[in-house]
Amino acid sequence: MMDRPKDGPLALLLLLLGHMISALEVPLDPKLLEELPQPPTITHQSPKDYIVDPRENIVIHCEAKGKPHPSFSWTRNGMHFDIDKDPKVLMRPGSGTLVMDISGGERSEAYEGIYQCSAHNELGTAVSNSIVIRQSRSPLWSKERISPIIAQKGQSLILHCRPPAGLPPPIIFWMDNNFQRLPQSRRVSQALNGDLYFSNVQPEDSRSDYICYARFPHTQTIQQKQPISVRVLDMDSLNDTLADYLNDTDLFSDKPAEERAPVFMVPSESVSSKMVLRGEVLEMECVADGLPTPAVSWVKRNGEIPSGRASFLNFNKTLRIMDVSEADAGEYRCFAKNRHGSVHHSIRVTVNAAPYWISAPRNLVLAPKEMGIITCRAAGHPKPSIRWLVNGLPIEDAPKDPSRRVEEDTLIFSEVQTGSSAVYQCNASNLYGYLLSNAFVNILAEPPRVLTLPNIIYQVIRNKPALLECVVFGSPVPTITWFKDSRSSMLEGNAYVFHENGALEIHMSQPSNSGKYTCVARNNLGISENHVYLEVKEPTRILRPPEYQVVQRNRDVVFECKAKHDPSLVPTMTWLKDDRELPDDERFRVDSDRLTITDVTESDAGTYTCIMNTTLDQDSASAQLTVVEQPGVPTDLELTDPGARSVQLTWTPGDEHNSPIKKFLIQYEDALHQSGVWHNLTEVPGTKTTAHLKLSPYVHYSFRVLALNDVGFSHPSMPSRQFRTSPAAPDENPTEVKGHGTEHNNLVITWKPLTPLQANGPGLQYKVMWRQLDMEKDWTSVSVANVSKFVVSGTPTFVPYEVMVQALNDYGPGPKPSAVIGYSGEDFPSAAPGNVRILVLNSTLAEVHWSPVSLESVRGRLQGYKVHYSRERSLHRHNSHQGKQRTEIFSPNKTSGMLPDLLPYSVYSLRVTAFNGRGEGPSSVPQRFETPEGVPGTPSFFKVSAIDLDSLTLEWGPPHERNGRLSGYTFKYQTVNSKNDLGLLEELDLPSNQSSFTLHNLSHSTRYKFYISARTQRGSGPTLTEEAVTILDRAMVSPQVDIATQGWFIGLMSAIALLILILLIICFIKRNKGGKYPVKEKEDAHGDPEIQPMKEDDLTFGEYSDEDHKPLKGSRTPSSGTVKRDGSDDSLVDSGDTQFNEDGSFIGQYSGRSDRDATHDSSEPPSPVNAMNSIV
Repeated sequence: MMDRPKDGPLALLLLLLGHMISALEVPLDPKLLEELPQPPTITHQSPKDYIVDPRENIVIHCEAKGKPHPSFSWTRNGMHFDIDKDPKVLMRPGSGTLVMDISGGERSEAYEGIYQCSAHNELGTAVSNSIVIRQSRSPLWSKERISPIIAQKGQSLILHCRPPAGLPPPIIFWMDNNFQRLPQSRRVSQALNGDLYFSNVQPEDSRSDYICYARFPHTQTIQQKQPISVRVLDMDSLNDTLADYLNDTDLFSDKPAEERAPVFMVPSESVSSKMVLRGEVLEMECVADGLPTPAVSWVKRNGEIPSGRASFLNFNKTLRIMDVSEADAGEYRCFAKNRHGSVHHSIRVTVNAAPYWISAPRNLVLAPKEMGIITCRAAGHPKPSIRWLVNGLPIEDAPKDPSRRVEEDTLIFSEVQTGSSAVYQCNASNLYGYLLSNAFVNILAEPPRVLTLPNIIYQVIRNKPALLECVVFGSPVPTITWFKDSRSSMLEGNAYVFHENGALEIHMSQPSNSGKYTCVARNNLGISENHVYLEVKEPTRILRPPEYQVVQRNRDVVFECKAKHDPSLVPTMTWLKDDRELPDDERFRVDSDRLTITDVTESDAGTYTCIMNTTLDQDSASAQLTVVEQPGVPTDLELTDPGARSVQLTWTPGDEHNSPIKKFLIQYEDALHQSGVWHNLTEVPGTKTTAHLKLSPYVHYSFRVLALNDVGFSHPSMPSRQFRTSPAAPDENPTEVKGHGTEHNNLVITWKPLTPLQANGPGLQYKVMWRQLDMEKDWTSVSVANVSKFVVSGTPTFVPYEVMVQALNDYGPGPKPSAVIGYSGEDFPSAAPGNVRILVLNSTLAEVHWSPVSLESVRGRLQGYKVHYSRERSLHRHNSHQGKQRTEIFSPNKTSGMLPDLLPYSVYSLRVTAFNGRGEGPSSVPQRFETPEGVPGTPSFFKVSAIDLDSLTLEWGPPHERNGRLSGYTFKYQTVNSKNDLGLLEELDLPSNQSSFTLHNLSHSTRYKFYISARTQRGSGPTLTEEAVTILDRAMVSPQVDIATQGWFIGLMSAIALLILILLIICFIKRNKGGKYPVKEKEDAHGDPEIQPMKEDDLTFGEYSDEDHKPLKGSRTPSSGTVKRDGSDDSLVDSGDTQFNEDGSFIGQYSGRSDRDATHDSSEPPSPVNAMNSIV
């Protein structure tokens, strides 16, 4: 075939026509396809190599579309296939699919051949591939007698399968009589041809049921070869069995097999070659004989084996490369190696290729007078040849068309005319296959049509691209322009991308891009337009993503995920665990913006992702959950390297549970001395699993280990085996050795005893030693057991001793102890401090001085001095109370001290003693001293005793604590207004013998505040205060005219009494009839505490209370003689007696009867006055 022209004008023409082709494809719109004429197109066909099952009907598919719908015809082996002549062959209605019915016993071999389908309509003919029909075959195994095989141990062996040839080839596998696959290994394996190879046989290979099976895929039948018997002999048994099999068997060798270097069994030659087609699977194998069994490896010379497509199978004996490409060609080497040597084999691989498409022909739609091209480009090895057909006929045999020109793999059309539509076939073929493709040329003249639905609303997220579709069809190809909101200005500029298919793209959508868009399609036959709308939404964003969480097992955990989104979009929050749905577990609770997991378990650990979805976009964020808990229990405790006082402990750590182990705690139990009690022995870092333990003698140890992480300690491990140490002499002596006396003639030696662990052996005792410091050379000693003190009697008083305590047991004494200094017991001091002097500083403070006692008289360690003092009496005749004794303690280096908090104007007695650890010595001679006067205490009471219009009388009592001779009282007073503001303060000095005072010329109805304090020569004491109010009118305290004696009042009361009497009679009558007077219910309901209820027994009203402790409403009860500020100041006029309390409050009865007749006999008629008073 001729080379393609390389001239510039043709290349430019092809480029231009290629652009036109891409613009004239018919859109797959159903309505449009129904209206437009279209040449046939093959849509479905059977594979080129079609193997059929002889037990089923043969179905050869051929489906096509076109307008008008195509009709179908077939050829068989290049000749027209008349289906009407064979009643067993049917063509499906509306389809070209053939069905060959062989259910009546017809043989499918009769229909084998090469079939090709043609689909026709008035615009052209499309043809299918050549479909080769072959029947699947599964022939039987040829019968043969297979002799048993005897092999010497170590020899190589091949068991041949040689299955019958089938279509397609069978799948081979080896099994035994029980249909169990025979085990394979690096020593025994199945080759690609199905044979079973033994690199060297072993006695365990002896068996009588080596069976090769062949499975034929299409018929799903399995056939079996006759079983093969193999017996493997070694040198000792060979001679014994030779005679039995000599006449009936093959013997492989008469010499014992020895170890040997590898030799290839497959391939047998040193160099081999293999050809594979591009896209297929390349399999190469190397099986080697050798003892010991060789190991096989692979390399590629001058290249690498493709790791992504290559795999090593059959124990590295097979190299498989998938989807082979030209780059896989080259030389491959397999190596077989054992300890006696190595061998290699080279396989030269060549890669050829059946034709494959580079650019398959595409349908072409042209308008009259337009130009276009159809290109058919294929590659292969060898290079495929291109052959063109038109409507199924070779193009050179087809009618001539002046608008068509063939240029090798390209058809060029120019100035096409209506009626020149056709289907063109391109056939690319070489030695290894062919490609056939149909492409039609359809000549159409159509005005523009916009196929996109009108008024579509596109929604897009801000800053994301927007693609507005405008699918159009027309012939010639329409030009498309876009407008926004109105058609006044066409869209253009870098912000927009106009695609060849008519779509408008906006790279970065902004809110300003929202609105109405119009696309307009034009060609020389018409115009069409469509409107769409764009809405730009705010993006969805997660504002608060979930955070990494570390939580203990069985606790709760909460992941928060807060997001924002466009308010017009409906959001959906979804949670994932490890990119999958959350477990179906009620412990997982999803709220609007959080995920709560309760009672967390280890399986809950992982990555949790919250996804906020809208219809347009989504945002997601993830966080890790780590579940931690105490470490797992250490296991496998083992004791090694035992020593006299040491042992090595090792263990296996438990699971860390996501929290690194920080340390291990090793504990021990002493079964000899304290069984069941565990003690801490040592700690090691968490990175170690062994510890060298230092031990004590005479202990029966058991050890256990605990692990610690940030959560806490693990459970203890199981105890180790017991480890016993031998007894020894003590390594240490008792501590805290002390010597002190409890009596004046003894020395008590104490110490802290050794623990059983420190005893180091049985028979623990303590050797107690002592001697007087600087007085004795020899030590006095005694041995004691089970005690922690020893008392030395008959010692001098308070002298120093050297003291030692040494531990010893049945195996010897402990180390030499160190001496400590102790003192024997103290005695009471024998002398009192002398020269006691007292200096009174003020009325409450005095200073005492004394001379220290001599050192000899202390008879111990001087700890200080005590000053005992007490108040004997007051200098005032009215107060001679004696006080409690008090004591002040001073350090031994002091010879003076202060006596605080004395009472003024009093007589005190005082004595001084010295004291040591035993107690106090004799007292000094008692001394007396007097304190001067001080300021007095507060007066004992202060009250207002009488109130008048312009005067007030006040009373008070002298202070309980006079602290001297009273020289008088200071009296002050001032007014207080309604706002509690204080007026001008007035002051009076009163003599000490005065206990009351009356203030005159005061303002009426005015509140006053009073102050009083006592004085001595040293000054005034604390102040007492009181308040009172003068009255408004003197009538409040004068006798009043009794209103009950006035005539008008008596008449009024008589009329009221008559009315009440009538009411009482009516009530009495109703009561006797079982009725109830309703007034009584109302009175009971009101419950006025000042009106007593009517007594039903005598039909009389209760009287007003005349008890002093039940005041009238509005009256004030005195409290400690103080006038309340919130009381009423109004005067009260009453017909009864009126009186005022000492604080000015009104406490008279509001009644017409005196106290004497407060009670009366029930038979006495009620007084009208009393009745009125009760009502009022």
